[in-house]
Amino acid sequence: MAHLRPLPVDPLAEAKRQWQAHGWHDAAEGMSVVVSIMRAQQLLMARIDAALKPFGLSFARYELLRLLAFSREGRLPLASVVARLQVHATSVSSTAERLVRDGYIRREPHPHDGRAAMLALTAEGRTLVEQATEVLNGEVFTHPGINRDDATQLVSIVARMRKNAGDFADPRPQPEPL
Repeated sequence: MAHLRPLPVDPLAEAKRQWQAHGWHDAAEGMSVVVSIMRAQQLLMARIDAALKPFGLSFARYELLRLLAFSREGRLPLASVVARLQVHATSVSSTAERLVRDGYIRREPHPHDGRAAMLALTAEGRTLVEQATEVLNGEVFTHPGINRDDATQLVSIVARMRKNAGDFADPRPQPEPL
């Protein structure tokens, strides 16, 4: 999917032109927004995948490790991981099983709920996620491909879009501690 040289024309601009040419004027701008965001996501994921490949991590596995590393004790209930990562419980369980198998996390019984499980970061998992974070910061996050002002505007615009879709509500002054 990646090109060695830039394309001579922006295919997304051409798609918008085609939408308009076919009389779909009311939908052309929205199609352009959706497809542009999806293409940007593909480009960013390719960079993330390349940065994480030496660590044997997918972004889903990295996110789970990073979330646990951010928690106060390096452990969280499975239900909290599902809520914070905003993915289906089955996906989190599958990702967690691979991380358990590889020795980066372990499953523990919940201290107060016999039906629930805790996910806990191992020392190996903490080392791996810190190393991967250093590479992601250096190769992707510090230079996402747009300047700081554009980044601030883009995050704000996408946050409004997410909020309008019901993804989150206005936060309280302080997030709840992990």
